[in-house]
Amino acid sequence: MEITINIWVFVIVMFILYIVIETAVRRGINSSVIGKYVEQKHSQVTKPVKKDLDD
Repeated sequence: MEITINIWVFVIVMFILYIVIETAVRRGINSSVIGKYVEQKHSQVTKPVKKDLDD
């Protein structure tokens, strides 16, 4: 019984650690110069193309 509780505590701690690291990396990339450049480039590429039949 004690080993199952230890395993569950370990899994919960690892999940929380994953969320914290993932959030920190995501915010770090988004606030960096390269992250802003990539976001700007991506927004330029994904603009919808106006077609002649859409008038």
